[in-house]
Amino acid sequence: MSIIVTGGAGFIGSCIVRMLNDMGREDIIIVDNIASTEKWRNLRNKKYLQYYNRSDFLAELAKLAGDVQYVIHMGACSSTTELDFDYLNRNNFNYTKTLWNFCAQNHAGFIYASSAATYGGGEFGFDDRDDIRRLMPLNGYGYSKQMFDLWAQKQTCAPPQHVGFKFFNVYGPNEYFKGSMASVILHGFCSVQETGKIKLFKSYRQGYEDGGQTRDFVYVKDICKVIRFMMENPQVSGLFNLGTGKARTFHDLGCAVFRALEQEPNIEFVEMPESLRPKYQYFTEATMDKLAAEGYREPFYSLEDGVKDYVQNYLAKDFLIY
Repeated sequence: MSIIVTGGAGFIGSCIVRMLNDMGREDIIIVDNIASTEKWRNLRNKKYLQYYNRSDFLAELAKLAGDVQYVIHMGACSSTTELDFDYLNRNNFNYTKTLWNFCAQNHAGFIYASSAATYGGGEFGFDDRDDIRRLMPLNGYGYSKQMFDLWAQKQTCAPPQHVGFKFFNVYGPNEYFKGSMASVILHGFCSVQETGKIKLFKSYRQGYEDGGQTRDFVYVKDICKVIRFMMENPQVSGLFNLGTGKARTFHDLGCAVFRALEQEPNIEFVEMPESLRPKYQYFTEATMDKLAAEGYREPFYSLEDGVKDYVQNYLAKDFLIY
């Protein structure tokens, strides 16, 4: 029985493939859209059965009926600035529905990526036990994820295990090919190498200092641990937050990068593009009680420990692939 990993050449997906290989699994089908990008580098040290382009895969899906144990669906357009909503609808909503239905019909587990962007500005909090119908995402990407979460709630025909994760701010190795969507840690590291300083956005909201905007930063290795936990506990289904439960400021993050490099912090605050200001989140923090209630007990990396591991063992080693 094989495992399908969509987005398997991308950031989180390729780390999941590493985790599966470490579990002894090589019967993996990778689906992605590598095209002319450098994402193929994320696959060179992985073991898997076959690679499919995203556009071709659905036509081949029926041939895999009865031979799939899990679909781990990380493939999506993850750009929060994408303006083509029809593209988001096809790629993030309709594609995900097709995979859900395949898993339901073939008794395969389904694990998929939702997003903390579904919480919008946070006016209703960040609790995954609350009614998601009242959430108001701030961008098309977040709404495309919300659309699927709402659709999944209504289904009476579901995969035997179906788990969605509202990822908060994930960082770590293998994100090197995400361009502008890579973490501030990656951009900050490169900036320190080039200029000796890190640039962070000024604040435009009372009560938040420059660089005082907060996020729940979660290390990708913790993402992999939680997904492994779900695969080892197939009785668990539902929509879960996946963060650390501890909000930290971008200033904290910048300082952690400098500490990992054993340098004194040198942070410059710059103007935020006007196009981002109306949709900018100033605070995110995952409520993690729901996952804990299902028995997950592993401690999460602190921001300092995660940044240190990422910077010293990957970024500083010529962007080593995990």
